[in-house]
Amino acid sequence: MSQSTQSVKQTLLFDLDDTLIHCNKYFDIVIAEYLKLMSRWFVAYRVMQQDILSIQSRFDLEGVSANGFVSTHFPQSLVKCYEFLCEQTGRAYSQAEYEILWKLGLSVYEMEVEPYPGMLETLNRLRDEGHDLFLYTGGETVIQQRKIEQMKLSVYFDDRIFIRQHKTTEALSSILHQLETDPLQTWMIGNSLRTDVIPALTNGINSVYLKQNNEWAYNLVDVTVEPKGAFYTIDRLTSVPDVIQQWCTDRDVRVF
Repeated sequence: MSQSTQSVKQTLLFDLDDTLIHCNKYFDIVIAEYLKLMSRWFVAYRVMQQDILSIQSRFDLEGVSANGFVSTHFPQSLVKCYEFLCEQTGRAYSQAEYEILWKLGLSVYEMEVEPYPGMLETLNRLRDEGHDLFLYTGGETVIQQRKIEQMKLSVYFDDRIFIRQHKTTEALSSILHQLETDPLQTWMIGNSLRTDVIPALTNGINSVYLKQNNEWAYNLVDVTVEPKGAFYTIDRLTSVPDVIQQWCTDRDVRVF
């Protein structure tokens, strides 16, 4: 029987935000508007924008660490920073200003999302090659489902979608247990070292890290887990099919 050149079907779990679609850029837009407001309100107290950003970021990271990817953690970071600076400077607190900032923070979830370059090309190729595609994203179901519907991603993932408030090693372990796949033929593809790469490597599956130029601080952690299989770092989504194909080729994994 002759040997086929087609690679063995792989199980591929894709992250959503800043892997398949843009996400951080919308938060950056809101933060820029936030800094304009805060700089104007605190101009008499000589509070620097970099200090405002540092304080807001601290509250943001504390919130997501404690509560996961809930929609309130971002607007809470904006208003907590505001309250903190009012207390530190002696500036009078305003409920109206609080409500402006809260509404501004929530507005990030109302923006129309955009795909990353090559999203359709990448998913089409992987689907056509016969791989099993799954979506594994963090956040609130209503918000994430809206993005999925906007991008018409059910064409590729159907009901093979997992949405979790906390993207942890344990959450991924539960999903993998449900899927019952071969670890060395299972991949997690995402932009977060914290919530995509480390959980994948800890669970003994392959990982592709999509490195972004302007990454959220929460996602940037040291990777100390020794891979049991593949661990690739790429800077373009369209590289995903090639690295998977190369891995299968190098291991001489074929179907007959």
